[in-house]
Amino acid sequence: MAQIFEPLSTSSDGLFENIPDKTSVEKFRFFHADEGKPLATPWQVALSRALILRRYNLGQGIILDPACGSGIQIAAYSEILRRPIVGIELNTHRARASAVNFRTIFTERGDTSIERLKNSKIIVGDGTKGEEIIRLLSENNTDPKIALLHLDPARPRNSREHSLSEMAPKLEDVFAGWQNYLVTSPHGPPILLDLSPRISNEQMLEVEALVEQFWPNSNKTWTWTSRGRGRVDRLALWIGPIAEPGIYRRFVRIPPDPKQPPFEMLGGQPLQPEAKQLTVNDRVPKRGEFVSIIDSALVESGMAEDWLESLDIGEEYVWASATGRRPTIYHPKKLNNIPTGSEILLQCSGKIVDLIHRDLTMETVDSFVEICLSNDIKKLTIRANLPPDLHPKLQGSFDRQLAKRHGSRDAFLIKRPNHSTFMLCITS
Repeated sequence: MAQIFEPLSTSSDGLFENIPDKTSVEKFRFFHADEGKPLATPWQVALSRALILRRYNLGQGIILDPACGSGIQIAAYSEILRRPIVGIELNTHRARASAVNFRTIFTERGDTSIERLKNSKIIVGDGTKGEEIIRLLSENNTDPKIALLHLDPARPRNSREHSLSEMAPKLEDVFAGWQNYLVTSPHGPPILLDLSPRISNEQMLEVEALVEQFWPNSNKTWTWTSRGRGRVDRLALWIGPIAEPGIYRRFVRIPPDPKQPPFEMLGGQPLQPEAKQLTVNDRVPKRGEFVSIIDSALVESGMAEDWLESLDIGEEYVWASATGRRPTIYHPKKLNNIPTGSEILLQCSGKIVDLIHRDLTMETVDSFVEICLSNDIKKLTIRANLPPDLHPKLQGSFDRQLAKRHGSRDAFLIKRPNHSTFMLCITS
């Protein structure tokens, strides 16, 4: 008989990784059994998804996660959508951690709907065995209707690439196991697939094709979620009634402050067999024009040009670099129409006041400082790829020398892509 953990009564004894989640306002302490911490969804990400889901009309029923891990995401869904959950997890220790984490969120947020806590369960078992789980739920007086299926399959760690067949459980096995039990709609069933940001455009198309095999003509919206630091933290496919009709891409940028709401952008084009590449112009930058570094996760989502067009700068910009951590554009005018909340999509923006045709080293840094002083600069930030051991030394040298003077302007230093030239820019 399958083991069932009831969140209300599950003990935390033996679960030793009680780790604070720094992204939660409440400073939740979560258990992550068997080295599950690197795989867990940060609370701020889990909460942002749940808040987006609240906009959509879900049918009656439970929220199911057939590979729930530490249970943080499914607990966020329950807390915001006010529904009981059923999580399934092969690993007994993680299943127990999931039940305890659910109770932690429930109680520390002051929730009073005790029935939802009583009706939620974490089951130790195979998340692809839909018929067996449904029968077990019915025997335990739990409504077996599924209003939302969330799946975050395990994938190889410390690997830059992996195939869909390496996911566990496999998508097709989960789809087959639960196909007959989902509360569906004319646009497909409500499914949220939480996938690796490392999958390729070709693999994303494979996922879409697999969904079409089970639920033809279903709505699909790909969602890229980033907490900054130049990377996509989560890539997910929203399906059915939780997808935006006719909208193929969503970008969500979560700010550093957990009290601030995320920035969200909808739009973009459907996936194509050949992913669109931005056109890069390797021209020489000019003094007096502006340079901006765009959020690299936004660029990865394929929505950077949509955002730039919304700023009403027309086509008067060129991409100097469209890959790596610092995608860069040159543009003739200052960016003045940035919508409130989307400022975080700019790493920096400023006017070029000088071009420095030499390498930045400990031997040349004093000459860079002299150029800063001639441009009335009081503080400068290095925004260029430098050796990790050298970067802090150079930044420290700028900080110490400029602090002794009486400049009035903030600036940043950026390297021209694929060249040795540095651009000194006054922050705008």
